[in-house]
Amino acid sequence: MTIAPIHSDVAIIGGGIMGCSAAFFLRQRGLSVTLIETDKVGRQASGTNFGNVRRQGRPIFQLPLANRASRIWRSANELLGADIEYLQGGHIRVCFRERPENVGAMEDYAAKAREEGLDLELLSGNVLRDRFPWLGPDVLAGSYSALDGHANPRLAAPAFARAAARLGARIVEDRKIVAASKQGEDFELVAEDGSFFRAPILLVTAGAWAGPIAGWFGEPVPLTPRAPTMTVTEPVPYAIAPSVGVMTPEEIETVYFRQVARGNIVLGGSTRAPSYPDEYRAYVMPENTLTQLEHIRRLAPGLAPLQIIRVWSGIEGYTDDSLPVMGPSATIPGLFHAFGFSGAGFQIGPGVGETMTELIADGATDIPIAPYSIARFAE
Repeated sequence: MTIAPIHSDVAIIGGGIMGCSAAFFLRQRGLSVTLIETDKVGRQASGTNFGNVRRQGRPIFQLPLANRASRIWRSANELLGADIEYLQGGHIRVCFRERPENVGAMEDYAAKAREEGLDLELLSGNVLRDRFPWLGPDVLAGSYSALDGHANPRLAAPAFARAAARLGARIVEDRKIVAASKQGEDFELVAEDGSFFRAPILLVTAGAWAGPIAGWFGEPVPLTPRAPTMTVTEPVPYAIAPSVGVMTPEEIETVYFRQVARGNIVLGGSTRAPSYPDEYRAYVMPENTLTQLEHIRRLAPGLAPLQIIRVWSGIEGYTDDSLPVMGPSATIPGLFHAFGFSGAGFQIGPGVGETMTELIADGATDIPIAPYSIARFAE
């Protein structure tokens, strides 16, 4: 029996926050969409990350994209008809005392960020202690962004997928694409179960699995799979509004935390572990959890007595330059990419989806995307 292909205007491979938000915005523009996900939507990096919705610390040229995403996050509950637990409690990025040179770096970054519409308040001394008394004595200064916050990554991508489905998008889960090619005007995608899909436009948002898919079209991208270290504590009375992170050149010190409304403290950062995309597995290494807790105690000593109730990890895809691949193919008309966000994609995810929609529907966008061109990986 011949299986008829499923045809749509746009096919999307990958059901993380990039793919699901793109499906939503594409349907808002009236394009038919089929999104195909190997597992469940939001199951991989988009659902296992820390949940930071922060703009500061990104490359200055990425701030227009981050600002676009920030606007979407602030209206997400109404836009999606679902509570994704977005809390706009601000974000503070601090530096430790033994790295005083970072204060100057914060000042320089704040001046440049202000030109891109991100206002940062620089705090030190008594002002810093009065505002955030739970910071430890090792903290020297901080850069505070009032209009950032955090959200629940387990809820965000699925909420975009459900909203897209209500608008008419076809969301296909538990279906692994094993081959794709350009056949005349259409792309043809073949799934492991023998089903196949056709569309004149293909968007690849497959995270750590996207490099080989791009390679099917002669544009391979090397991605290093890495596993972040995530931890959550028992609930305690809610007292810490902003998400908090450390500015440092040392990976071992790059810890961060946030408190959710029910009181639990979510911890992230410090050293990462290898992950295994072929096995769809990532493992928490106990030594990484210990270094995370060591530096969290420096950042906020009051967290030290809390009991850990769960640890987890996920599979993230890192490019060699830590910048994503985002935009049209350099060689194949109708092919678009949005992957390789290198552990920093959650906040910009909805902005990526809207920007990719503009590129697909209008052929152009006002958001600067030149640094993300896949052409930089050409042999």
